[in-house]
Amino acid sequence: MKRVQIVVASKDHLDFAEEICQVMANSAKVRGTGIAKRSPDYIHTKMNNGNAVIAISDEGKFAGFCYIEVWGHQKYVANSGLIVHPDFRNMGLARKIKAAIFKLSKKKFPESKIFGITTGLAVMKINSDLGYKPVTFSELTDDKKFWQGCQTCSNYDILKSKQHKMCLCTGMLYDPKNGKNGKRKWFNTKLLKRLKQIKQSILLKNNNQKQWTKLL
Repeated sequence: MKRVQIVVASKDHLDFAEEICQVMANSAKVRGTGIAKRSPDYIHTKMNNGNAVIAISDEGKFAGFCYIEVWGHQKYVANSGLIVHPDFRNMGLARKIKAAIFKLSKKKFPESKIFGITTGLAVMKINSDLGYKPVTFSELTDDKKFWQGCQTCSNYDILKSKQHKMCLCTGMLYDPKNGKNGKRKWFNTKLLKRLKQIKQSILLKNNNQKQWTKLL
């Protein structure tokens, strides 16, 4: 078993930024899913501000990463960019990184609602265990800068066509006012997988029809 330590990212980890961005891009390409691209400079900012966690192996290799984004004057924060290096997958590291960034978010922004959008069932399950619940996009931040960050995602046309109210991603929210009482065992993998397939089928079909209409 490879030994990995998860710590709050700092200026000591700036040299990993390029690799982090590359692993993010490669992962999105392999999965064929949309992902908002981030630059090394953007990752540097998160590290310098102490708004990220990074997983490093005993050999000093990059193993995983996740960062915090702040929206609506700290009314909302998002845990974004979760990534695990291929050499360190299938060892439960994603769950540990999510738990670490979640803990950091609550410590730095105790009054903020924590949210995220994802297409991954595994991430949904992790979020559910932490106390998140699925919500409509209208319950998430209305900060335009957040949604602008989706412009580099391959599914942005769908999001835009739905006036930022719906996309292939599922919105999830943790409200600190609910605390532990907000945790519910709502997660059903088979049901969510089926609902996700239906949602994707409908949205992609509608989007393709609009594209064909523009060409005619």
